Amino acid sequence: MKRHVRHLLCLCVALCGLPALLNAQWKTETYLLKGGWNGIYLHGDATHTTPAELFKNYPTVLEVWRWNPNPDQIQFSATPATPDATSSEWTIWKRDDPAEQLLSAMIGQSSYLIRCSGSSSTTTTVLITQKPRPPVATWLITGANFLGFPVNPSGSTTTFTNYFATFPIATTIPSKIYKYIGGDLGLVNPLQVTAPGTERIDRNSAYWFEAATVGNFTALVEYELPNKDGLAFGRTGSIITVGVMNRSTSALTLTISTQVSEPAPLGQTGISGSVPLTRRVFDSATNAYSETPIVGNFTISVPASGRLDLQFGIDRTQLAGSSSELWASLLRLRDSANFTDVFLPVSAQLATPAGLWVGEISVNEVVSTVAGSPGATTPRAFPLRAIVHVDNGGAARLLSQAFVGRLATTNYPTGICTKEIGLWTETKDAALRIVSSHMPLDRALVGTGAFAVGQTLTHIVTIPFDDPTNPFVHAYHPDHDNRDPRLLPLPAGVESYTITRTCTLTFTAQPPDGTKISGWGTTIYGGTYTETIDGLRRTPLTTRGTFMFRRVSEIAEITLN
Repeated sequence: MKRHVRHLLCLCVALCGLPALLNAQWKTETYLLKGGWNGIYLHGDATHTTPAELFKNYPTVLEVWRWNPNPDQIQFSATPATPDATSSEWTIWKRDDPAEQLLSAMIGQSSYLIRCSGSSSTTTTVLITQKPRPPVATWLITGANFLGFPVNPSGSTTTFTNYFATFPIATTIPSKIYKYIGGDLGLVNPLQVTAPGTERIDRNSAYWFEAATVGNFTALVEYELPNKDGLAFGRTGSIITVGVMNRSTSALTLTISTQVSEPAPLGQTGISGSVPLTRRVFDSATNAYSETPIVGNFTISVPASGRLDLQFGIDRTQLAGSSSELWASLLRLRDSANFTDVFLPVSAQLATPAGLWVGEISVNEVVSTVAGSPGATTPRAFPLRAIVHVDNGGAARLLSQAFVGRLATTNYPTGICTKEIGLWTETKDAALRIVSSHMPLDRALVGTGAFAVGQTLTHIVTIPFDDPTNPFVHAYHPDHDNRDPRLLPLPAGVESYTITRTCTLTFTAQPPDGTKISGWGTTIYGGTYTETIDGLRRTPLTTRGTFMFRRVSEIAEITLN
């Protein structure tokens, strides 16, 4: 079983690069844009729609350029390079030029140049609804860095100098900082920041930094989370730890509170309510954790140059309704020095087996049909991959293949489909394809029974006599092409035979080999496997083994192409 566990872990790692599947908390940010060129920073993800839709009600917005960090950039010397449409450093959307609309969505924790009509004295207030994401930044030594920072907008003393106190190379000579002030690109736009000791950082602005350094500095207070989805409890999670690092030389007070998510935009998964979040604190007297609901806000002290871990839980007794419903909210963290005002996404769903599961079956027994043959154990186990999708109604489909990515439907939601044609072309390269090579092509077979501990699930896989995957069929052998000497079709049973595989999964409360595996029966399902094969020979063949499934997506809907 250990080898199969490694295979599944590799698959789970591959899935980490996928877009968020269902988690969605919403917050609208306000951007004040001037006529000409502006630099903005998105702290959240706005990929739920296209730039054309985002700026449909703002006709003054003419162009949007996303900066793509590139280690092969040419470092600027006096001012940042003029945006170049032929450079891979930029992805562009232009309102009136369909040929220049490769920017199909605005991702979070990224910087953008936006050109508006009018002069630098005219302004446009733009609202962008987005999904907050934890702060992240990558500094590149080989070129300019176009970055934004999660400062508290109410902080009157958050200057470049005190913000970068422990990362001074970003602000001290010979490093340079530039900001956009509107108007045409030229000697004064972007404008160099010459007084970093008094210049305040604007939370929603993006700045160019010429700094000969590498790093991941985001703020003097940094937050560590398991992934970009923040506190994503999913269907089975119970505890999530948030690391807090105070890189300043003074102790800070952190104020932590919950905040209701805004309603989901049209076409996105609706939100049933806020996540009932709890605070977990270890009590050394009882040698146990106490867990209290988070109501209002609470404060903690973070020592100078110190680190601590905050543990959060969830009260699942307050979740009720359909398994497809989403609970989502925000966790807000503000420090007393106004270095950060961070909104972390929080999400959860009911604990059900709904979603996409990928499993490894280990066949280690083949019952012999020879009279008197000793035993059935094979010298080596034979691996089979199984893909099962469970919907909200409990229907468990055995799949030949599955694709996980942005779907080619309205607003391009992230989802699961059974054929590549169901994926949105623009983001197909980021989608995941999972294949079960021992299955006939393009099957989505509903089983009988249930995908649950103590239950049995059976799928019948029929391979017609003329199916290309039938082992009796050989495309280039005249005795196995199901045609007579005049090339007319032959019926079943002449040159090839219909094969029927009855595959039965029996789910056990503990691993069949007696080991202990964390999450068994919740995030991991397994048990014993039996398959009866009819059609290969006169008498049926029976094989047995064990299996283990891990869930790779909690999306309960599937598009059967």
